[in-house]
Amino acid sequence: MRDLKHGPKSIGIGRSQASDTSAAVNEACSDFNSDLSCFVLAFIPNGLDPAEVTQCLTRKLAGVPVFGCTTAGQITENGYESDALLLLSFPKANFRCSSILFENIKPLNSTEIAAQAQRQAEKFRHTAGWNRLALMFSDGLSKQEDLLVSTLETVLDGLPIFGGSAGDGLQYEETFVLHGGKARTNAAVLLLIETNLHFQGIGFDHFLPIGSEIIITDADPEERLVYEINGAPAALEYARLVGCPADQLSPQVFAENPMLLRQNLNYYVRAIREVTDGCALSFMAAIDDGLIMTLGRGKEIIETLEAGLNIHDPAGNSPDFILGFDCVLRKLEIEQKQLSRQVSDVLQSRRVIGFNTYGEQQTGVHMNQTFVGVAFFEPEKRDLS
Repeated sequence: MRDLKHGPKSIGIGRSQASDTSAAVNEACSDFNSDLSCFVLAFIPNGLDPAEVTQCLTRKLAGVPVFGCTTAGQITENGYESDALLLLSFPKANFRCSSILFENIKPLNSTEIAAQAQRQAEKFRHTAGWNRLALMFSDGLSKQEDLLVSTLETVLDGLPIFGGSAGDGLQYEETFVLHGGKARTNAAVLLLIETNLHFQGIGFDHFLPIGSEIIITDADPEERLVYEINGAPAALEYARLVGCPADQLSPQVFAENPMLLRQNLNYYVRAIREVTDGCALSFMAAIDDGLIMTLGRGKEIIETLEAGLNIHDPAGNSPDFILGFDCVLRKLEIEQKQLSRQVSDVLQSRRVIGFNTYGEQQTGVHMNQTFVGVAFFEPEKRDLS
């Protein structure tokens, strides 16, 4: 594995910006020792064919399981990137893993999902003194993440689940997850992981609720479409609320003016993807008739990022690395405000590695415009004197 003076010690990191698939895989794998790897996560840029990448990785890594997904951007050792193949090698010395493939998830059979997850969890032998978590990668266009993660959170009670929805840049056409040497759509992958590293979950956004209540008065929950807000055509009413001409609504406008849903004491972002069907709004998370929402106003994004990533273990140590799932709409807003370099510097200094998503999952909730991550800390050194 690559020996990085200031990089993570507990995982191997491979990266390539080569446009040729074989060349990209060879370069990204060049510092990996597959004999030492428990599994590899692959985050694939929009410019590479996921099926070809998966085939090349299967040949190159000689039987090491490869999981991951296509992305809407990558978070590498350089911060934000858009065209990099990113590989993370998790060594046997620190990790154990068991995987579950959920196929044909739309429509979702929650009963079968629950039974499948429970069977696999029961088979996954617990190593004394090791810590457990789960990672979830799902088709980002399936519109099933809300029900999927809530089902898994219920059946795997006590096992924290963190995840990100696969992307394909800003195309919103087809997304893939990786399992069993194949790139699969209309599917999701759950990894049950044990590690001798300590970890902490992270989740934050940078929005505060503003203004009066907004009521969804006509929606199609299955397709995440909203036709009416406050009894008026959805796109027209939203444009009025944010002070933007309806014909100038764009991903950048949606990124800076999300809608928030309150659950218990927390507000979660329900991001808008696009205007469709005339004046309907297509959302990236669950939506329904009668929901009461409010607009969100952003706080200072650099400040909230630094605060959110400023975590330590009980001994006061910084993370060895943070596996990050960062919404693509956050990246869009950051680019719009010309803050990409500053944000990348923060991500780099905090050792964040991961990808830009179409949605994030944590604590049984699917959300948008949120940074979700897992901070891993080096094992405590035992005093043998």
